[in-house]
Amino acid sequence: MAYIHDIRAKVGHMPLIMTSSSGVLFNSRHEVLLQARADTGDWGFPGGYLDYGESFQTALMREFKEDAGWLVKPVKFLGILDQDFYTYPNGDRVQPINAVYVVTLQSQQQFSTKPTETVKTAFVSLDEDPRFFNQQHEKIWQLARDYASQCWGYEKH
Repeated sequence: MAYIHDIRAKVGHMPLIMTSSSGVLFNSRHEVLLQARADTGDWGFPGGYLDYGESFQTALMREFKEDAGWLVKPVKFLGILDQDFYTYPNGDRVQPINAVYVVTLQSQQQFSTKPTETVKTAFVSLDEDPRFFNQQHEKIWQLARDYASQCWGYEKH
């Protein structure tokens, strides 16, 4: 986060292209883990921006632990989302280039989450339509549904 803070100290709220990575974790009932965000209260997928020198996968593993408290491993690349724009509640404007992966747990041990980023986490049925904090996370939700359809024959009820 210091990297982003340092950039913002120089450029203020001007639009930035930022690289990020998000993870889709399914449980045994094919529900998806979501994060209630501290900044908006809306739902999102665990993940976040890369620090300088990180890969998409390394950033995803770090951010997933910070956001959701789980150690995960990316197992399936779902795609890059690059045509979305978002203005954070503090006025920061971004075009996030987001690499999306299906992840699996590496450990059953759960860690504390960052209270400045996460209010709570919950597994949510793919039949629900959660209120996501931005359009890009709505697209990730659809990628999760498409993946579940391919793997388990999921169809929205």
